[in-house]
Formats: sequence, C-alpha cells, structure tokens
Amino acid sequence: MIMDQKMFCYQCEQTARGVACTGNAGVCGKPFDVALDQDELTGALVGLARTCLAAGTRSSHADELVIRGLFTCITNVNFSREAVRALTDELRAEKERLAARAGIDPVEDLLLGQVWADDENTRSLKSLVLFGLRGAAAYAYHARMLGSVSDEAQQTFVRALAALATESDGAALLDLALEVGKLSHDVMGLLDAANTGAYGNPEPTEVSLKVERGPFVVISGHDLRDLKLLLEQTEGTGVNVYTHGEMLPANAYPGLKRYPQLKGNFGTAWQNQQREFANVPAAFLFTTNCLMPPRPSYADRVFTTEVVSYPELVHVPQATDGTKDFTPVIEKARELGGYDHDVQLTGINGGTTVTTGFAHGTVLSIADKVIDAVRAGKIRHFFLVGGCDGAKPGRTYYTELVKRIPDDCVVLTLACGKYRFNDLDLGDIDGIPRLLDVGQCNDAYSAVEIALALAKAFDCSVNELPLSIVLSWYEQKAVADLLALLYLGITDIKLGPTLPAFVSPGVLGTLVEKFGLAPIATPEEDLAQMLA
Repeated sequence: MIMDQKMFCYQCEQTARGVACTGNAGVCGKPFDVALDQDELTGALVGLARTCLAAGTRSSHADELVIRGLFTCITNVNFSREAVRALTDELRAEKERLAARAGIDPVEDLLLGQVWADDENTRSLKSLVLFGLRGAAAYAYHARMLGSVSDEAQQTFVRALAALATESDGAALLDLALEVGKLSHDVMGLLDAANTGAYGNPEPTEVSLKVERGPFVVISGHDLRDLKLLLEQTEGTGVNVYTHGEMLPANAYPGLKRYPQLKGNFGTAWQNQQREFANVPAAFLFTTNCLMPPRPSYADRVFTTEVVSYPELVHVPQATDGTKDFTPVIEKARELGGYDHDVQLTGINGGTTVTTGFAHGTVLSIADKVIDAVRAGKIRHFFLVGGCDGAKPGRTYYTELVKRIPDDCVVLTLACGKYRFNDLDLGDIDGIPRLLDVGQCNDAYSAVEIALALAKAFDCSVNELPLSIVLSWYEQKAVADLLALLYLGITDIKLGPTLPAFVSPGVLGTLVEKFGLAPIATPEEDLAQMLA
C-alpha cells in the first residue's frame, strides 16, 4: 500500500475509479479509519485461525467469532469503529485463551497491508479467497442463528484464513479459492435446510407493492429469523410489516406469510434506499448488510441489529437467551403513524406487484411439466440472470437483456439484481411462468439444484443444458456464489457490469482459460451468442 493512501479497499464492484478506494472514505460511505480497523480485525482473524491450528483445537466461541468477524467486514455491514474494535479485542482474548490452554504462544496477527503490497497475482488470489470467505460467512451466520452449524465448514474457514499468511503458491491459492467455493455451496445448502425447516418450503406468492394506511415497519437485509421475531412482536399492535431488498422472498415462506400484518414489499433494491426512504413515516430495521449512510430526512427512524452497526443509530441487541426486544422499532412506527391513506408504489418498470417463491422445491415439483415443455420445443432455453444490484448506469443491461429474451425462453433470477426486471410481466409457457424468482442471494443453491435436476433428467452435464448464466455482482456474497459455481465446474458464465478490480490480468486469464468466464458485452451481442 502506498504510504499516502489513507485506506485500501477494492472488495466491491463500485470501488473508486474501478481500482480501489484509498481516500477519506470508501464509495460505500465507510470512513477510512473504520476500513483500517476492519483490516486489523481481518488480521486478528488470521491470527486466531493460525493459533487454533497450532493448538490443534478450536472452541465454539472461536468458531462463532470467525463467522461474525468475517461477516462484519462485508461491504455495507458495519460502519462503527467502536463495534469493530470491540470485536477485535474479543478475538484476541479468545486467541490468548486458546493458546494458554494448549501451552503454546499465540500466533501473531497478520498485517493485511502485507497482502495488499504483494505481487498482483498473489494479492489477487488471496483477495479472491478472503472475499469468498466473507460471503460464505454471511450464509453460515444466518444458518447459525437457526442452530445449524457444520464442523467441516468451520474447519475450512480456519484453514483458509490461516493460508492467507502462509501460502504464496499461485496454483495452491487457486485450489483454495475453489475450496472456498465448495464451502460456499455447502453453507448455502445448510442455510436452505435451516430456513425451510423453520419456515416451510417457499411457495409461489404474488407480493403487493402497495403500502396500506397506518403505522408500519420496513425490514431489510437477509435474516429471516429477525423477521419472524418482529412479526411475533407486532401481532395485535396495529403495526404492519413490509419487506425490503433481499428480504422480499420471505413473503413466500408459509411460516412467515401466515402473519396478516406482513403486507408486502416496500421499495426496490438496496442502492435506492436514500431516495426511497426520505421522509417516509415508518421505522426501518436493518438485519444484515445493504445499509447505506442514512440521510437526515430519515436517520431518526433507522434501527440496526446483529452485526449491522452505524454510529448514533439505535442498535437492538440479542439477549443471552437468543431473544430480542424490538419495542423501540415498533414504538417509533406507531409514533410516526404511517400514511393516512394507501400509497401505491411501483417497481423500476412501473409494475405494482412482484412474484417470488420459486425455490428448488417448487420448481422441481413441476419438473415433469418443464421437461415435457423442453422436449416439445416449447421451452428453447433457460437463463439464470441474477446477483447483486448497484448504482452504475451500466446495470440497465440486465433490464434490457431480460426484455429481449425470446418468448420461448424461461428466466430464473435471484438476489437483489432481480429488481431491475422483477416487476415485468413476461407471461408463461403452458402455465410455467417465464420469470421464476428463486429467492435471496444464498438461494443460488436452489438455482444449482434446479440445474442439476434438469441435467440428470436429460442425462447430460449442467454445461450441456440449454442454460446460460449471466451474473451481476456488487459485494462479497456474490464472490462466494461465483466461486461455488466454479467449484461445481460450471463454465461460460458472463459477469458484469464490470469485472472485479481485485482480479488481476493474470488471474483473469486463468479463469477464462479454465472456466470460460467472460465480461458482459451488449444485450444483443450476448443473446445472439448464448442462443446460437
């Protein structure tokens, strides 16, 4: 890192100049001192991981700290120096305790600047590993909240973190990145089982974009458990609840949609919140990442929980027994009162409803119908168009692509990138909707399960299916999803709106050679190629 740089961060798609954020704050709004503190936290994670390996043991607390620490460093999660420093101190205390118990010296923390200053290919591969770990940790964290943990996954988190300090061989680091892809796939499966076990299998559900009169809470993020707790506490209060962003698919889970005060979805993707939340008479609760620095017009009504934190916002902690008290959120909603009349909101394309709930359980229940439609020539091609949304103008590519996809093709989508087109009416093919919202970013697992089932039915590999994958990325969960697809051997993926700044030309060349990874071009060019 150059000495006159205040910070170095290039983990998200909107990094400054497409190179790195190096000034007073990142494009996400994170101050440079918080970014440096998160580098220190990451170095402490490596020190804890190496100490666990040296001691030949882990602790349940160390496992939890690894997941929480990695998740804390994802873009748009934590903006609080106090919270980050407290977590770093907790990590170091656990490292000292484990070392003392094993009768060894604790291993020193990694100075992350050493990684940033490494040769570009080594830095690129280590970044790919680290950012994939952060994304996978988010999924593992949500599963952990529902009591689902994997010892094998935890071992991989520890080994991969330790390797950031000890491994420099390019081939070994690429293999490690693919191992992180396996980890990502496994923890997404763990989370899928935890969510469906707790709330039932998602079912196709039309979700209103209308906000009814009266007080309401908008809940954002990914953690379904937090939504469940909020719904339990808003029963009988007269306060309605609306999902936002990646929480939209929650409307399809039977165990959640049974609450009558869960009314629908508010707004569009995360990057529009500063405009869409302005002066809205409601409380906003952020359960995971996708928080942007709140503007004065609504900062007094934003609450955080779990690893999300922002200075001067009210944080709702979890008690030792796992419960939370959302009373401040509910009281703020009642104080503000909501709208005095129904307000009809729309999607980006003017639609007034969206449909979700086409997870692998639903789609595979009609697999025979889908297969028959393919064999009869009624379905020519499948497109998986999904991933993170963002603010760059080039992201209109995904809207235009979906609009241009021929009527005999089916589009699967997931994550918040779907807001570019999920309010479009694409019709159906023999009763099979042409637009299937699979769910959240972690539901890339569902999309893979669907693809694997189709491949099995047609006795071919996934790469031989009439299937094209076009991904949009913003933050580190998208990196984890991409690594999962590469681990599964899926090739010819198109990625946009730009290629990651942390992928060096040398590493990109390897990914192109091994997996056919390619940047998006224009909707017309890409469609012609994919349908050829």
